[in-house]
Amino acid sequence: MGFSRGVAVVFAVLFALASVCTARQESSEGHLYPQFYDRSCPKAKEIVRSVVAQAVAREARMAASLVRLHFHDCFVKGCDASVLLDSSPSIVSEKLSNPNRNSIRGFDVVDEIKAALERECPSTVSCADILALAARDSTVLTGGPNWEVPLGRRDSRSASLSGSNNNIPAPNNTLPTIVTKFKLQGLNLVDLVALSGSHTIGMSRCTSFRQRLYNQTGNGLADFTLDASYAAQLRTRCPRSGGDNNLFPLDPPSPAGFDNSYFRNILAARGLLSSDQVLYTRSAATRRLVRLYARNNAHFLRQFARSMIKMSAISPLTGARGEIRRNCRRVNNS
Repeated sequence: MGFSRGVAVVFAVLFALASVCTARQESSEGHLYPQFYDRSCPKAKEIVRSVVAQAVAREARMAASLVRLHFHDCFVKGCDASVLLDSSPSIVSEKLSNPNRNSIRGFDVVDEIKAALERECPSTVSCADILALAARDSTVLTGGPNWEVPLGRRDSRSASLSGSNNNIPAPNNTLPTIVTKFKLQGLNLVDLVALSGSHTIGMSRCTSFRQRLYNQTGNGLADFTLDASYAAQLRTRCPRSGGDNNLFPLDPPSPAGFDNSYFRNILAARGLLSSDQVLYTRSAATRRLVRLYARNNAHFLRQFARSMIKMSAISPLTGARGEIRRNCRRVNNS
């Protein structure tokens, strides 16, 4: 009798432990959390941070490129590293879309990170999580805020050229169009203005804002919301034709420093892109946020971190969905 009772107790304990493990597994499959790789790849964050730091040291502009890469990934099918896939017989790459073609960059750095992670812990860290970590590390390296990155995303097995063409906000989009594109991703006006603040670092091509200098509304005149002296300065290197790829800092006062001077530029009618300046000229709600961030750098940095966490959680693949790519440029067994 005592033996039977003891066996029953053992089975009860084992059942309880199994239930706890199952509950934890189910929880991890449905949610992202910063400690995801603490056991499976404890050096993952350190490896990403080290490679990003080396890349930014070689070229300061790379920090902005890596932030933009994460943004362009999340706005198409969610944060699933679909933007990294090259074209193949079964995939048309998002790199060919209008927002990305001859513009998006940072793929070599992602390759370098992935190779280092595969040496340390093969087939463990997703390319989607690499993008999220690299964006955070790039922000910190340029003086921006730090935040804990929720992890556990998996990689998609497909890309969407149409999604990339249609979902990513464009420099010449109207404010209502930009608002709609953010709302489709579950992001509100506060997120829109805060995330636009990433334009405090990085460069833009002449072709992205030429229209503002010469023919904003089809009447052959410059955009009247653009400071005239700034427009004249821009025309010296951004002619009516040619020079499409000439680069200009998005935030001339501090092109490599992550701060709120981007918003002060907008107050002075010196937002480089139309999509920057409309935040002040086309909506009282976004105008209030621009003014708030322009006068309070700490508030901007806090909100940017919150909005980045929110954006990085757009439709992630978790659990058994997707895969952990061994090479970020192609699906496994391709």
